[in-house]
Amino acid sequence: MSLRQPPKRILYAIGTAVIVVILFFQFRRSDSPRLGAQRWGSARGSLMGDIQNTTLGFEKIFVVGLPSRTDRRDGMVLQAALSNMEIEFVDGVMGSEVPDKAIPMAKGRERLKDASIGSWRAHMNAIREVVHRNLSSALILEDDTDWDVRIREQLYDFALAAHALTQPLRSSSSSSKKYHDPTYPHPRPDSPGKLPDLAFTHLPPTTPPTHSPYGDEWDVLWIGHCGMHFPFESSPHVPKQRVIRLRDETVAPKQNLWTYNIPFTLKETYPPHTRAYHHVQEGVCSLGYAVTQRGAQKLLYEVGLKDVSEAFDLLLRYYCEGEKGRAPGRQCLTTQPGLFQHHRTVGPMSAMSDIGDHGDEWRETPMTDMIRWSVRLNADALLEGRGEFVDQFPDPEGGEEEEEGK
Repeated sequence: MSLRQPPKRILYAIGTAVIVVILFFQFRRSDSPRLGAQRWGSARGSLMGDIQNTTLGFEKIFVVGLPSRTDRRDGMVLQAALSNMEIEFVDGVMGSEVPDKAIPMAKGRERLKDASIGSWRAHMNAIREVVHRNLSSALILEDDTDWDVRIREQLYDFALAAHALTQPLRSSSSSSKKYHDPTYPHPRPDSPGKLPDLAFTHLPPTTPPTHSPYGDEWDVLWIGHCGMHFPFESSPHVPKQRVIRLRDETVAPKQNLWTYNIPFTLKETYPPHTRAYHHVQEGVCSLGYAVTQRGAQKLLYEVGLKDVSEAFDLLLRYYCEGEKGRAPGRQCLTTQPGLFQHHRTVGPMSAMSDIGDHGDEWRETPMTDMIRWSVRLNADALLEGRGEFVDQFPDPEGGEEEEEGK
């Protein structure tokens, strides 16, 4: 006796229900109901799901570092494996091996120190690979970086903010694009120097991107750094809008935040656990940044073939801001605090850098700057499949109220 097959419409309904349940739990987070709905609405029919892939929504992930630092390569390979990420190494360069004739310099300019030249050349090699291979995009990391086990959730939120900052409003037409930020893509002489904060929980409806989950018009995403200012009112080329997210549990308590850029407006002005998204202004340290093919071509021209007057991170800053002989109009986005940070291993402080001098003291305890659920520091839990992670920067007793009163 043959069994009767269920109608196709029932099978389709069951299949749809299963997909909905999977996606619901994939994107579910401890946010407000409205924000959860916003994530779901933004993910449907878009590229947002690519952030879940092994290259975080980019075509490649490159890691720059000297082959001799096998300790760092071992650490990066392990971190990538525990994060289900695919990485590819780009060999670092000893500055002493770069001849003067290969360094673009203005007349009368003195050669930078070998450490800075090596760093510049290594990053240019990675950027050149993006152009040479015709990659649509690539994330470029230094080999001593670490990240949160929730990096995909952080990048998903970054993408939502990036849409609000750079994607046209849904109400605009293809022939006449309008943006929420009146200073984007380029401030005009009559543009406001300061704009009200845009709340992450009330982002404007924008057109979905068609090329990258992070938007269609960006050149650089500078998402790993040692400091970043909010856009200055006086900056002639940097759009002014900032997106502010309150109560981001991945942001360390204020007492554990630091920056090279003073004043630290994010820490001094906003409540604890605030994250900000905005355009690049005076970034420091090139710990992690992404480039598009268009952005890589521009960087190869503006930073690789023009006067190498400063260290690479400062040249990247000039590129993004259109300063120091670099053309204006580049679209560079960032977040504070950065999503990729330095990992500090146990051992001699001198091992922290192949560029700077960190002295001869000994570090007794490993740590990663400003990352709460560090992949590196939770390797044991990840290897054993435990779902409970060590928070290296827990909130002080009494919670945010006590911390805010300090």
